[in-house]
Amino acid sequence: MEDQSLKFTASGRLIEAIRQNISQVIIGRQDTIDLLLTALLANGHVLLEDVPGTGKTMTAKALAKCLSLRFSRIQFTPDLLPSDVTGLNYFDQKESRFVLRRGPVFTHILLADEINRATPRTQSSLLEAMEERQVTIDGDTYPLESPFFVIATQNPVETAGTYPLPEAQLDRFLMKISMGYPDREEELAILERFETDNPLDTLDPVLSPEELSGLQKAATETYVHPLMRGYLADLCQATRKDSEILNGVSPRGTLALFKAVRAYALVRGRDYVVPEDVKTLAVPVLAHRLVTARSFGSHSSSREIMERLLSAVNLPTENWRERV
Repeated sequence: MEDQSLKFTASGRLIEAIRQNISQVIIGRQDTIDLLLTALLANGHVLLEDVPGTGKTMTAKALAKCLSLRFSRIQFTPDLLPSDVTGLNYFDQKESRFVLRRGPVFTHILLADEINRATPRTQSSLLEAMEERQVTIDGDTYPLESPFFVIATQNPVETAGTYPLPEAQLDRFLMKISMGYPDREEELAILERFETDNPLDTLDPVLSPEELSGLQKAATETYVHPLMRGYLADLCQATRKDSEILNGVSPRGTLALFKAVRAYALVRGRDYVVPEDVKTLAVPVLAHRLVTARSFGSHSSSREIMERLLSAVNLPTENWRERV
C-alpha cells in the first residue's frame, strides 16, 4: 500500500510539472488544461468547440512540446481528401515499386483544425485511427505509435460550408469542451507574456514518452468504489429513459466516463474517485453523445439535460477511499 502511495505521489509531481510548463504559454484555462490531460491519460480524444483565436492551436503545441511528442496539424477544408490525412502509396520510378507516403495522422498529437469543414468521407478517415489506433491504406494496415491523441476543433458560430459531425464520429471523442475567453486580468497577462517573443519557442520537455506511459497505467489503477460504479451506471441509464432524449448514452459512453473519472482523479492528485469527479466530467464526456428531442417541442440543450440528470440521480454517501 505504501508503494502505491509513493507511485501516486510521483505521478502528481509529473502532472504538476506539465501544468507549470504549459502555464508559461497559456494564461489561465486551468480547468481546460486538466481536462486535456485527463483525456490524454485516459487514451481518449478531445473535440474543442470554440471561436477562432482562443488558443486552441497554441495549447495543443504546448502540450506536445511538454511531452516531447511529435505534433501534426491538418487544416480541414471541403476539398481535403482522405489520402491527405492517412497517406497514400505512390509509384517510385527509381525503385520501380510502390512506396508509402505517410500522412499527418502518423504522429503523436494531431490537431484536426476545423474538422467540420471537411466532407463526411474525409471526416470518416479518422474513425479507424481514433478507435483502433491503426490506418488502412490500399488494404494494408499500419499501426499508429502510442500515444495517439487527437484534438479536433470546430467553430460553433460559423456554419456556412460545414458538415456536422455524425453521431458515430462524435462518439469517438472522449470529451467535447470549450476554452472560452480570458477575463480582463488574464488578457493583460497575455499581452505582457507575448510582448517581446513567443514563449512556446523556449518551452522544454518535462516528461518522456515512457513517463507518460507510466501515468496512463497509473490512471487505470485509480480506485472506483462499487457504489460509485453503480452511480455511473445509473446516470447513463437515466439518459436512455428521459423523455427529452431520443438516443441516450451508449455502453461506449459509459466506459468513456469510467476511464475519464479515473484519469481525472489522478490529475487532481488522488488514487480514488469521488462524486465531484463525476459531476465535473459528466457534461464534457456525455452531453455530446446525446441525441435530443428538440423537434418534439423541447428547447433544452444536451448540457442542460445532463445537468438536470446529475441533480436527479441519487448519489449514495460512502467513504470512497475505502477499498472493498
